[in-house]
Amino acid sequence: MFRLHLPDSSRRSFMQVGGLSAWGLTQTSLLHAAADQLQTPQSGSSAMGIDRRAKSVILVYLGGGLSHHDSFDMKPDAVAEIRGKYSSIDTVVPGLQICELLPMMSECMDRVCLHRGGAHNNDHHETATNWVMSGRFGTPFGDWPAMGAVAAHESGFPGTLPPYVAIPRNPSFTWELGKSAFLGGRYESFKAGDPNEPAYRVRDVTRAEPLPDVRVQRRQSLLSAVDGLTKNIEANDQLAAYDQFQQRAARMVMSGEARDAFAIEAESNGLRDRYGRTTFGQSCLLARRLVERGVGFVTVNFGGWDHHAKIWEGLEKRLPDFDRGFSALVTDLHQRGLTQDVLVVAMGEFGRTPKINKDVGRDHWGPAASLLFCGAGVVPGRVLGQTDRDGGQVVDSPIGPADVAFTIYRSLGIDPHKHLYTPDGRPVPILAEGRQIEALYG
Repeated sequence: MFRLHLPDSSRRSFMQVGGLSAWGLTQTSLLHAAADQLQTPQSGSSAMGIDRRAKSVILVYLGGGLSHHDSFDMKPDAVAEIRGKYSSIDTVVPGLQICELLPMMSECMDRVCLHRGGAHNNDHHETATNWVMSGRFGTPFGDWPAMGAVAAHESGFPGTLPPYVAIPRNPSFTWELGKSAFLGGRYESFKAGDPNEPAYRVRDVTRAEPLPDVRVQRRQSLLSAVDGLTKNIEANDQLAAYDQFQQRAARMVMSGEARDAFAIEAESNGLRDRYGRTTFGQSCLLARRLVERGVGFVTVNFGGWDHHAKIWEGLEKRLPDFDRGFSALVTDLHQRGLTQDVLVVAMGEFGRTPKINKDVGRDHWGPAASLLFCGAGVVPGRVLGQTDRDGGQVVDSPIGPADVAFTIYRSLGIDPHKHLYTPDGRPVPILAEGRQIEALYG
């Protein structure tokens, strides 16, 4: 948290804007660490000569590690301790089978591309999560900014809505993951909260109390007091940064556009039921509303896949929610004509071990995982990558975290080789390695 060093008279004037707190302007992404980055956000594409395929990205993050053996990479001919409990079912794609707990997905696999080649060499939750969410390997504490934060940095803040939103919030095991790292607080995700809560409201785009127009005007006048202070205090970069943030936050509070974007109750009961009246289902629906209104990067966080024990009980709670919510998202985007402009990626930080352990679970497994891609030029109905007969190793077309991030950046028109700058002025490339997954498009 920064401190403002003001003369006494200016300090008294500044304290008059304390009433702003009643507006609920408390999001880290808007106000906290406002002085971390003082340079003007970049706008537009940063990649000269890179064709932009997507206007927005929805990253469905399956934190904990989805078992590929029991979802999208079934091994029906393997021995029982590898094969698992579930049967395979046919899908609308000839020759493709998936888990019996995914009947709705089986009907829309012709609208997604399944990649069975996810592979890396790390089995630690926090380390692997930061790796796959940024495309760069580092410590568990998040040395590198998440893709959403980089996307926000490169797009700037072109409108009223935040450019990077997490629903309900960023992933977390023992601490928050997928953050903006050295890019600073202004590029953190806007945490939308749980849209499945009764009478859901986002506190930072609605007023915390009903206000008559006269009080709204009075508080707008108080906001303008900060502008007056900046004229009286020379070379105070911290105040200037705070001023920028409070103005942006105030625009969100006053904006009908922002309130409308998060107004999930405006959707029909039938559509909300189709997505599922669960946190994940309603998160997918809210993500569709946000990208439809121009939000550039949305992370839908759906954790709880870390099934070291009693995996069947865990999957029978989680897979039906995923089946309903993700199939509804894919179908809804298609029916609304948004598929061309929105890239959807579903992945976790790793897969699970081939063999079922003594606690009837599967453990962390970096060498193999399944991912789903949809939209923004991705050829649907294809299956890429292949694991061996036990599902333990990728034997064809492996893709690593940097390749996935590279592909997402290129889809947004961002040059993965562009250099960003740390607070001490050190240039670092967005990605240190990686390649576009060309097979998604060819």
